[in-house]
Amino acid sequence: MALAAHLHVPAWFHWLWEVTDMGSLAHWTGREARALRRALRLSVRAFAERLGVGVRTVTKWESLGSRTTPRPFMQSILDTALSTADPEAKQRFELLLRQDGEVPVRDYYRSGPREWDYETWTDDLGRAAACLAQQDFEFAGSLVDRWLRRFTPTELDRHGLHLHARSLVLLGDLQRDRGDVHGPLSASHTYRSAHQFFHDLGVPRRAAQVELSLAVVEEMNGRLDLAARRYEVLAGDSRLSPRDRTRALLWVGTALSKKGSNDHAVAVMAEAIRRFEQLEEPDDWSVAHQKMALAHRGAGALTVALRYIDVALANRSDSPMQRVRLQTAHAHILLSDRATSDGGLQLLDEAAETSRTFDMSHQLASIETIRSAFEHVN
Repeated sequence: MALAAHLHVPAWFHWLWEVTDMGSLAHWTGREARALRRALRLSVRAFAERLGVGVRTVTKWESLGSRTTPRPFMQSILDTALSTADPEAKQRFELLLRQDGEVPVRDYYRSGPREWDYETWTDDLGRAAACLAQQDFEFAGSLVDRWLRRFTPTELDRHGLHLHARSLVLLGDLQRDRGDVHGPLSASHTYRSAHQFFHDLGVPRRAAQVELSLAVVEEMNGRLDLAARRYEVLAGDSRLSPRDRTRALLWVGTALSKKGSNDHAVAVMAEAIRRFEQLEEPDDWSVAHQKMALAHRGAGALTVALRYIDVALANRSDSPMQRVRLQTAHAHILLSDRATSDGGLQLLDEAAETSRTFDMSHQLASIETIRSAFEHVN
């Protein structure tokens, strides 16, 4: 009652806020019954059959709306119809009530998310991850942002906080892939927030995965020594899976190669390739060959570098990001030899076009750095 008074709604509406079970309303009128029918995407006749009532009863509810109240036993039947609906239908029900605008939809329920919110949230995170794999940043961002905006951490239980932290990780991945690695709205800032949640929740594996992502951002920011040290520690961290530890080992080699320690990098990467093969991780195995190719290029072994890049090209995934990375690596090798430099410039142009199309600013900057270095020498 105090909550209703605080919201300044009419006195005759106050008792609607007293909520019963999760997934049921305290009070149904014809308005809510109509919203439920539409959310279930049923005709009036099909809805009546589902509830076990006459078509005239449903028609009366819908024509009178908020001015009619189903009998008590029908209230229970409507509660059951709502609670047994699938998560998507429940989401539609909420949206329809919100669009109607008479009463804020939140006020029909207990504060905070419901069970089906968590189900839909989990599904959306899976969809967002799939979108990120194809560099569909806009849609992935909308799927994640809707949940970060919808509930504050203070409204969430442990399950909700875990989903909130996972959402932050995906947002950080999006920012990293777009090249947003500096400032308050950067991947680094978002990853740190996610890390704090996982630490507080006592989920060490997730926390360690975020630490690995933070090390990647350090490398992208040019702090190679710091990145290499963090990778080296994480490569032996028991909190991580064997795959993640091997990825950390590979990235030790990447940082070494960027520093010019190519012989050391080759030895580290060779071990990473061996482990990825044992783990049967073909995508990581292909990426490792790409990075090994660049290490051999840095050491001046162009023939060996071309052999490794050919293996990576033959086993690449269809991700735009990986396509750009492979084209850029291949071009870098070709530009190291005057006889193949024209092909290298053509590949750089193709990689730059894909980077612009998918808004991959960090990749575009790397491409321009390689092009500038080539033009300076020649």
